[in-house]
Amino acid sequence: MLVATALVLMMTPALGLFYAGLVRSKNTLNTFMMSIGAVAVAGLTWALVGYSLAFDHGNGFIGGLGHAFLRGVTFAPRPGGTIPQLLFMAFQATFCIITVALVSGAVVERMRFGTFLVFAALWSVLVYAVLAHWAFGGGWLQAHGTLDFAGGVPVEMGSGFSALAAALVVGARKDYGRQALLPHNAVYVLLGAGLLWFGWFGFNGGSGFSTGHASVLAFTNTLLTPICTLVVWFVLDLLRGRRVTAIGAATAVIVGCVAITPAGGFVSPAWAMVLGAVAALPSYTIIMWRPRFRVDETLDVLAAHGMAGFTGILFIGLFAQRSWNGVSNGLLYGNVKQLAWQALAALAGPAYAFTATFVLLRLLERVMPLRASEHEQALGMDVVQHGEEAYASGDGAILVSTEMPLEVPVPVAQL
Repeated sequence: MLVATALVLMMTPALGLFYAGLVRSKNTLNTFMMSIGAVAVAGLTWALVGYSLAFDHGNGFIGGLGHAFLRGVTFAPRPGGTIPQLLFMAFQATFCIITVALVSGAVVERMRFGTFLVFAALWSVLVYAVLAHWAFGGGWLQAHGTLDFAGGVPVEMGSGFSALAAALVVGARKDYGRQALLPHNAVYVLLGAGLLWFGWFGFNGGSGFSTGHASVLAFTNTLLTPICTLVVWFVLDLLRGRRVTAIGAATAVIVGCVAITPAGGFVSPAWAMVLGAVAALPSYTIIMWRPRFRVDETLDVLAAHGMAGFTGILFIGLFAQRSWNGVSNGLLYGNVKQLAWQALAALAGPAYAFTATFVLLRLLERVMPLRASEHEQALGMDVVQHGEEAYASGDGAILVSTEMPLEVPVPVAQL
């Protein structure tokens, strides 16, 4: 569990690398820094109140404050658990952190960094902690038998549908729909995807909290599902454009990993492979159709995480096998009730995530600006928000004075 926790924490800078390659070069650092900002802000709020609200005894909707400021979080196992509660808290913290970082993919290249940090702090408590409590913190979904092995509701659907709400509120980039906004570094994207897949073995394998059958099954399925997603994605790329794209391959890996996240410990390896193939279809379709709409959900968080997580949650209700998971069967094996609860989770999770995020951002924009001006976007968020560049132009680092018009960034040597 110590190793699994470290693997999941590594996924957040890996996500930063994946996202950074997908944006234009002038926004590389800012995009990566949103993931690093999530580590700082979401990690702190989790330790202060998020963990307690997710996993302390409360009601069906939200936990209590008995563990606020990590009160009572010690070396002893939590009730019903097998590992020290302190380690359990740390493992779950890494889930909250990366989920916040995932949402940033919807608003990169135009959301102000300071505003994003405030949003991250509030979202981690008001949205993520609530959904985590519902799914595996003793909340109403878990209490009624919904199965979610490693975070299909709070992590995947929570981030995907929150990303859609964020894109709607923050608005589109200034050049969206007028010029091609292309990824600037496909190698970053592939490397980030590879590191994310590596970390996902801790994400899913660790969610069995043992070296027993559940962890072994989830670990193995985390290998098999993305492989099948990759194969189908290759075929779809070839049918559509006669070329297999690197960005498509990296996206396929993520979609496969996301789809197996809720189902990893509940379906057989054979069904996990089917899930990988099936999950590619809705995600690929949404990614291909998104440019036709006015919503600038920049890095396809909805398609890659929201829709793949939705597919995985429903797949459990159809194909879960007690002979493999020791918990419950799905519809194919005679248990229609399981499908009903999975379907309810697939509706309730996205509905809460979208609504709560939309309202939160509408309230936040009343007290602070959400987006950079068009002029600042033209300069690039790296220079404007951080005073640095990922790829130095000229004689050194870039400095931007708040006392002069943002016309041209000034190299240090000239100053």
